[in-house]
Formats: sequence, structure tokens, C-alpha cells
Amino acid sequence: MRMEWFKNWFDSPFYHLLYSNRDAIEAQQFIDHLLNHLQPPANSKMLDLACGRGRHATYLAKKGFQITGIDLSPQSIAFAKQEERDNLDFYIADMRETFKANYFDYVWNFFTSFGYFLEKSENLKSVQSISKSLKPKGFVIIDFFNSQYVLDHLVSNEMKRVNGITFLIERSVDQQFIRKKITFDDDGQKKSITERVRLFELEDFQRMFSRSGLHILNTFGDYKLSNFDILNSPRLIIIGQKT
Repeated sequence: MRMEWFKNWFDSPFYHLLYSNRDAIEAQQFIDHLLNHLQPPANSKMLDLACGRGRHATYLAKKGFQITGIDLSPQSIAFAKQEERDNLDFYIADMRETFKANYFDYVWNFFTSFGYFLEKSENLKSVQSISKSLKPKGFVIIDFFNSQYVLDHLVSNEMKRVNGITFLIERSVDQQFIRKKITFDDDGQKKSITERVRLFELEDFQRMFSRSGLHILNTFGDYKLSNFDILNSPRLIIIGQKT
């Protein structure tokens, strides 16, 4: 059986260390912009898909919505469960499998938590599962990178030192994937992991949505919800609706 790279990596303390500098304030402002745009009714049921340690889900719950977070990483979910309350719960689940059919008003997928699977059919299955989880007329929000921008601004080699650990990061493009090889020292033992994310473009999402009973309403190019520009936007943020 093929081992999927993310299953062990997302449970690793080195993963959380490497990405510990993610901007929580920016993430909260991004959510505020989306909520202002979408105007969800009070008590809307929302699914944070691939929620990680639950920072987005926890912030949404503080807004009063009914939030469920799911992720494949047992350690991330164990961490997130410390924040559970009446309107916030977390579960270990695979985004390729439908979670609570026809249940959610909104499904959120933040911070490029999509496109990890080797086969296109598995990514399509994830979109179809999103559609099945949504109520009719429900909304999906996918926060992905802008593939063209990534290719145009690719930094091939980078070194980061975090809490005494040096990470060597090597980026490359291979067969429609952006690959990021991360090498580091673990108590004298050299280790490496290669992240792999498919370079989906807007047209790919349009095809997957149309095959899943979804249609795209809006596209934005950054966390301030500026208009999407294929050459200049760092992000591809999609708002879709179940037909």
C-alpha cells in the first residue's frame, strides 16, 4: 500500500515547528473578511475541513457558529479537542469520505489543505464529498495558492532556523506537482520529507465543481479579498455553492 506523505508528516513535531510562524492575526482578519462577504446566519453549521490544530475552527466558534473540525492527523485533533465546547467539536476523518451528509451550511478549507493526493480522482472525490456534506444551497470556501504565481516566484532553495533546528527547503516542479523537500537534523540523525501539492488552476476547480453539483460564485486573490489576477495574486480563494 502506498504511504501518503502527509499522514506521518502532519503528526510530526517538526512540521508544527517549521510552520509555527503562521500569522494568526492575518488568519483571523481573513475569516472576518469572508464572514462580512458571506453574511452567514447565526447558528449556521460549519465544517472546517482539514482543520489541523483547529485555530480557524476555534475562531469561528467564538463568533457563535456551530463548528465541526475534521483532520486526518490524530495528534492535531487531540490538540484541538482541548478547545471543544458546546458549539465546537473535532473528529479524525479523511476528506475523501463524506462527513455528515446534507448537514452543513458552510464548508471551509483553509491554507492550501487541498491537492495532496497523487491521483486526480482522489482530489475529485474530496470535492464530491464536500458537496455531499453540504445542504442544498450550502457554500464551500477553498483557500488555495495561485499556481501561476507560485511558478513565477518559485524560490528553489531556502534555509530556515527555528528553535535551534535548521530546515533546508528545496522546491521543484515535477509532473504538475509543486514539490518541497525538507531536510533537517533530529538529534544527530538526518531526516527528510517531501511535500507534494498538485498545481491546480481555476479551470481545474471549475471542472471538479461542475462534476460535483457545485458552481463557483466568486474568486479572490488574497486574504483581503482583492479580485483574482492570475499573474499577480498570491492566492486563489474560491467561494462556491451547491446547486
